[in-house]
Amino acid sequence: MIFNVDHISLKGSFSSRFLKRKVRFRLVAPPSFRNSDIHFPVLLMNDGQDYTALGLERIITEAYQNKKLLPFLYVGLETDENRMQEYGTAGIADYKGRGAKANLYSRFVTEEFIPLLKKEFRASSRAEDWVFCGMSLGGLSAFDIAYQHPDKFGKVGVFSGSFWWRKKPYTRKDPEDRSRIVLDLVKEGKYSPHLSFWFQCGTQDEKADRNHNGIIDSIDDTLDLIKELQLKGYSFPGKITYVEIPGGKHDLPTWANVFPDFLSWAFKKNINPGAG
Repeated sequence: MIFNVDHISLKGSFSSRFLKRKVRFRLVAPPSFRNSDIHFPVLLMNDGQDYTALGLERIITEAYQNKKLLPFLYVGLETDENRMQEYGTAGIADYKGRGAKANLYSRFVTEEFIPLLKKEFRASSRAEDWVFCGMSLGGLSAFDIAYQHPDKFGKVGVFSGSFWWRKKPYTRKDPEDRSRIVLDLVKEGKYSPHLSFWFQCGTQDEKADRNHNGIIDSIDDTLDLIKELQLKGYSFPGKITYVEIPGGKHDLPTWANVFPDFLSWAFKKNINPGAG
């Protein structure tokens, strides 16, 4: 019998000693996974429970058929009622105490889950072949973990990132707004020349404009983070890509529409030439 395989998919769970719970995940592999012994690049995604709502089955299958892209493994980590505590910035919760378990989540990803993928699913051993992405608070988490673990990741993608995450309430007396945690995270971190960043915002992500400068906060926060990364040494454009969607909202349809472009950035063959 002759038949075609669009993709290979499985769902499972992993018992984390750090999080003290089972973390459900979905893994999708290209058809070549069955008859190949190569090690594949990986796209790790927070909020993996949105796989169906984002229409990722179609998007990833089309990516596998695109000869300009490298074959890759997609792995979506599902979250639950712990999301507001496990996502955030490791080592420092926001001023309301949210993100208190972000350090534990980071350790789960880097010390438990990545070794599992390398051992059981032929995931690449090269940091340059690993991409971490997320939306909203999941995007903040992906950025934080990838930036603080450049030995594990080469690229990070953030859709409508929650870069407003702060140490204390906003005040007009702090014009530089250094209470936003990611700014000092970048400033105090190390420069890793192999890291690349992809940021997306929509012009209708929100209506809030706390400093009344005519730019919504989500765009302001992302552009300020880009400036901080530039000060660190990352080129823009170059190592930093910024995509602003006119009329784009803080929702799944907007992120789904731009996801194919993100995959092209992440796995284009002439950017990421190999795995192993």
